[in-house]
Amino acid sequence: MTITQLRYVIAISQANSMNEAARQLFISQPSLSASLKDLEEEIGIELFRRTNRGVMVTPEGEEFLGYARQVVEQYQLMEARYVEKKEIKKKFSVSMQHYTFAVNAFVEMVKQFGMDEYEFAIHEEKTYEVIEDVKNFKSEIGILYLNDFNRKVLTKLFQESGLEFHEILKCGVYVYLWKGHPLAQREEIALEELEQYPCLSFEQGDYNSFYFSEEVLSTYEYKQHIKANDRATLLNLMVGLNGFTLCSGIICEELNGSEYCAVKLKSDEVMTIGYLSRKGTAISSLGQKYLEELAKFQSAARLN
Repeated sequence: MTITQLRYVIAISQANSMNEAARQLFISQPSLSASLKDLEEEIGIELFRRTNRGVMVTPEGEEFLGYARQVVEQYQLMEARYVEKKEIKKKFSVSMQHYTFAVNAFVEMVKQFGMDEYEFAIHEEKTYEVIEDVKNFKSEIGILYLNDFNRKVLTKLFQESGLEFHEILKCGVYVYLWKGHPLAQREEIALEELEQYPCLSFEQGDYNSFYFSEEVLSTYEYKQHIKANDRATLLNLMVGLNGFTLCSGIICEELNGSEYCAVKLKSDEVMTIGYLSRKGTAISSLGQKYLEELAKFQSAARLN
């Protein structure tokens, strides 16, 4: 196995075509195919499946690509630093469910490190994509929650993906709504009182199992239910339709504004919000700082 072969595999996955990858790599298509065949025989894994629409990465190939990208990226950093004598920016990426406080922690971390020497990326995504990003090295850290309902299924998926879940905080369940909502001034709200208002939740795409829902009580039969893809749309629906969603109760007015509030839901449900990381992989200094910023929200988490 060579760095060149790893670069070839990455190029093929990006092009979804042997001919196009060969053109971009400035080698012949037969030479590229032969190199790929040698690699697959050496590691005993089929990395790509040939179809009428080009080449598709196999599930085993996706995992291999995660490692290949990391190795090639590290090699490029070493090459640039010690051969070309370049100063390369350090990188940090985090993927998360839609938590404003997790974005706020990211903002504070970036402010402290600055962007002259560092390159940052943040991805607000569907639950399954958060897991895949960490598994495939797209992100160093993934932020999501567990509760009694989804814990067994998601923990099994973490283990199969070579990931570990680390608790950050525990919190109760709150109803998130705009301050003009008829129930906004209540100290506590029962689910039955919400029936005349639309429940808002984030669309989970192809992986729309209840276990992947970002909102607790995902199996509850709401009379009105609207799914959205992004935070801005969700907030607009809260105002326009008196909609609501269920959340951790940790509000960041600096980012979302002061027009929204969280009211305790009458429920004994508990959310455990934590971070995912690759098993056996040390967290970088940037990652450690980000986790320190997240930990500051522990005092804002409410169980009662």
